[in-house]
Amino acid sequence: MNETKYQRLITSYHKNKPRFYDHISLITHPLINLQRTTNGLLKDFDLDAAVGSQLDVLGLWIGINREVITPIVGYSLQSIEVNEGGATQSAIRLDDETYRTVLRAKIQANHWDGTLETLDGIYQSIFTDGQVKVLVIDNFDMTMTIYFFGSDISPVLRAVIKSGYLDVKPEGVGVRYVIADVPLFGFDLNNEFTAGFDSGAWGILLGE
Repeated sequence: MNETKYQRLITSYHKNKPRFYDHISLITHPLINLQRTTNGLLKDFDLDAAVGSQLDVLGLWIGINREVITPIVGYSLQSIEVNEGGATQSAIRLDDETYRTVLRAKIQANHWDGTLETLDGIYQSIFTDGQVKVLVIDNFDMTMTIYFFGSDISPVLRAVIKSGYLDVKPEGVGVRYVIADVPLFGFDLNNEFTAGFDSGAWGILLGE
């Protein structure tokens, strides 16, 4: 029988006392079994590894449902709701990867320290595969503009962004969202976010 981590903590004075050794094994065996079970559950419900119903359970803990309400954006919908004012909206059941992104945003919003300096890093941590880059600009008029750069931002993800499900912002601050699949056009600056003629492009302002 392999020595457990608790038995390895026994001092040399007691190492050669079989009854003491067996007693430690007896009283710690339930703890070891509990730890194995708990570790297995934690692995099943790790945000990066969870799928399907496991993500649904995480959503209950985190506080956001897989079915989100967005304006109709021209793709197949599972259900439709009409508000009192007559505006038609869609209830979309998110795929695992998009839902995982929404859950990350909710977690980051719950733990954000409220400073603008940390926002870029927080938004970038939401998209862990590096396929989407994020730039946050403070407009100094109680609004922010958030730029999402990526060549494969799906219509569903655009609807999620537009509806504010990825918002990490101070209360009362308005947000504008700009989507661009290449760096934005700009003068006197050439980096991953801005480029000049023949490289830079006009972004798409969601909602307009």
